[in-house]
Amino acid sequence: MTLLSAEKNKNAQAVRQGEPESVRDKASVRDSWGVRGTAGATIAARLAFESVSHAYDGVSSVRDVSLTVDPGEVLCLLGHSGCGKTTLLRIAAGVERQRSGRVLINGREIAGPSTFLPPEQRGIGLMFQDYALFPHLSILDNVRFGLTALPAADAEREALHALDRVGLRSYAHDYPHALSGGEQQRVALARAIAPRPSVLLMDEPFSGLDRRMRDSVRDETMAVLRETRATCIMVTHDPEEALRMGDRIALMRRGRLVQLGTPDELYNNPVDVFAARFFSELNELEGQVGDGKVQTALGSFPVTDMEDGQAVSLCIRPQAVRVSTAGQGVAGRIVGRCFLGEVDHLDVAVDGLSQTLKARVRAGQGFKVGLDVSVAVEANDVLIFADRSSSDEGAA
Repeated sequence: MTLLSAEKNKNAQAVRQGEPESVRDKASVRDSWGVRGTAGATIAARLAFESVSHAYDGVSSVRDVSLTVDPGEVLCLLGHSGCGKTTLLRIAAGVERQRSGRVLINGREIAGPSTFLPPEQRGIGLMFQDYALFPHLSILDNVRFGLTALPAADAEREALHALDRVGLRSYAHDYPHALSGGEQQRVALARAIAPRPSVLLMDEPFSGLDRRMRDSVRDETMAVLRETRATCIMVTHDPEEALRMGDRIALMRRGRLVQLGTPDELYNNPVDVFAARFFSELNELEGQVGDGKVQTALGSFPVTDMEDGQAVSLCIRPQAVRVSTAGQGVAGRIVGRCFLGEVDHLDVAVDGLSQTLKARVRAGQGFKVGLDVSVAVEANDVLIFADRSSSDEGAA
């Protein structure tokens, strides 16, 4: 760390003496990562998968996936365990060779029917879920492990620069066992960015962290990614993480790409029940189209592009359910309440519904079990999908 940076940290600590403890804690976590804006930048590349398929022992893991990640973009590969997202990452890195299809960087084929560029020649960095630090190497040696093409002095300088950015230069001569899980994650990140790869692949990098520190580590990691400007694919099974970190999200299921788009697009316009279910809890009602509408116990809802007689699933998020003691809507009764801090989670019994309706309302409104209420749902808050059995299964 430079003298100027050290002085800034010293001054910041002095200013924080009068701040609340929660503010000081967040600030100290941020400071421990080093100075923002100092990560080494790279020349980002476009990564493309063309009709990629793969299988293990005859069982398909990736099925005809076509996907392009633009230079500097952060793409989150999202899905349940076993859906093929890590396999796709390993194919991009060159750890696996796909059965069919092509992988290209800036339009150049790096893996295909007659081409296979080894991992070390791809300009791709890989950050593993378990960090994969070498226990017998110092932190410095771990970080400069991928810098063998540089002279020793240059490799050490680049490694120390990366450790500076993640705030762990003072641990350079320690060993991984001396670090916490969060610190090991930061070393793994430093090792991944030290060679300045054009593409960075991250396999569930935050899954081993406790919830208390996960948010701050994700925020700082995102800051580092933006500074390096590298194209990034991040694998996760956490929809909130994908919404927070991805410029776009690729939702996968059973080896196939279900939907690709921005976080707003996937949340507000899911393509099917599976996609809608992935991002939030749902009230799910069954119905049938008649005269361009679906009649339910909660009212009538218009549908478009569906024929009369079509069976449909109606999905309503709990936060879209309006509950009041003196309002318009259908009659209901609160049969369950759970206090969640800022909100109350209510279970409301409504005549004509086989299951209770789940609602999330602002806490402190006096809703109690046994209270008779009115329930309403706006038509634009209802997601309506053609009933397809293929959308019913979640994990695979």
